[in-house]
Amino acid sequence: MKLSFGTQFLVAVMASGICMSACNAQQDTAAPATEARAAQTVALAKNVKLVPTGGKGWAQSSVNAAVFRSNSLVSHDGTQYVAYYDGDGNVVLGKRKVGSDVWELKTTQYKGQAKDAHNCISIGVDGKGFLHMVWDLHSQKLRYAKSTTSGGLLLTDEMPMTGQDENRVTYPQFYNLPGGDLLFLYRDGGSGNGNAMLNRYDVESGKWSSVQHPLVAGGGQRNAYLNPLAIDSKGGIHLSWVWRDTPDVATNHDISYAYSPDQGKTWQKSTGEKYNLPITIDNAEVAWKVPKNSELINQTAMTVDANAHPFISTYWRAEGTDVPQYQLVWHDGTKWRQSQVSQRTQAFRLSGGGTKKIPISRPQIVAGKDGAIHVIFRDEELGNGISVASSSDANHTKWTTQNLLAERVGAWEPSFDTALWAQKGQLNLFVQRVGQGDGETLENVPPQDVSVLEWTP
Repeated sequence: MKLSFGTQFLVAVMASGICMSACNAQQDTAAPATEARAAQTVALAKNVKLVPTGGKGWAQSSVNAAVFRSNSLVSHDGTQYVAYYDGDGNVVLGKRKVGSDVWELKTTQYKGQAKDAHNCISIGVDGKGFLHMVWDLHSQKLRYAKSTTSGGLLLTDEMPMTGQDENRVTYPQFYNLPGGDLLFLYRDGGSGNGNAMLNRYDVESGKWSSVQHPLVAGGGQRNAYLNPLAIDSKGGIHLSWVWRDTPDVATNHDISYAYSPDQGKTWQKSTGEKYNLPITIDNAEVAWKVPKNSELINQTAMTVDANAHPFISTYWRAEGTDVPQYQLVWHDGTKWRQSQVSQRTQAFRLSGGGTKKIPISRPQIVAGKDGAIHVIFRDEELGNGISVASSSDANHTKWTTQNLLAERVGAWEPSFDTALWAQKGQLNLFVQRVGQGDGETLENVPPQDVSVLEWTP
């Protein structure tokens, strides 16, 4: 008898229990009825819950579960929205009341090339409740639409934003500003040769404008692979990235940083020194120096704590070692610091272009109001489920790992509802088992259940 995703997970949990140990120890379209949905909801512990949406997503590539989806889930005014490609490449939107087990799903009029894991869907909700969506982009002309009504799932025809620098778009990202406006960040160009662009949506006029074109420039010789923006409680914007000199991932190097106190108009270093825009490799602040050929991964995550200090999670292989480790880089208000998060034992190497098949995911990071830092990831050494490493000490040298989901999730990477975390300290992760071949090849994985994992630390 074939067990459902939720049933398999519950059996695994009953067999293994909750895994809690120090990191330095070795560890291996119509919604279903409410009753049916509730029966499929699986709890790992009192503070963890897995809620199926009732839909199934494309799973032959990791396009639905790439770490750089900003956002896969987003909340506004008590409603949470989700977006994904179904098994035929159709764009599906869904919504529910925050905390409810019942989702309303709608297959939109749009499709995407889901075979390419770069072509992820990004959604945002403006201050008036209109949903904005960008999808199907890997150095292609911008594909953008918005909902026809506040709180609705029906979408407009495709339209431009500013009409400038919109022909070679990749890595679309929406961000909410205090007051209801949106920021939109994307790459113009290609791997090893691209620029980071920043737009702003005015919620009152309903129009987009260019803020910085470009914000970070590659000069035709490289590009900056941006981590998602982190916006602090005062509206300050924190940006970090690694440089890549060619399309080969092995040329990733140097974690860099910039800060904007005025919602993207001007930018400065952590020292307060102002940047002359655009930021280039010649004037960028290096937060942590990492040489090429260090297995430094691109496009990871950043957050800020209650003191507006930036924290960056990533992984690389330290000089003189063979095994890439999860790392934390942060600014304590005076200087940049670094701590090793994991004690992995399995070596691997990164080289070549395209989406890579890697035994670990890129990490996400969140900061609790209690000062705790949580790094979310997937690792074959831990069973390839969903794990979180947490640290509360000031130097972040002590890490505790918890398995949130024991079920194997394939090539899944974490993306989450940033608004809900900021408002309630609840982590809602997009969960779907996905395959991914190396260099944009596919795995023969049938469509998989799309769920939301809810965790409150």
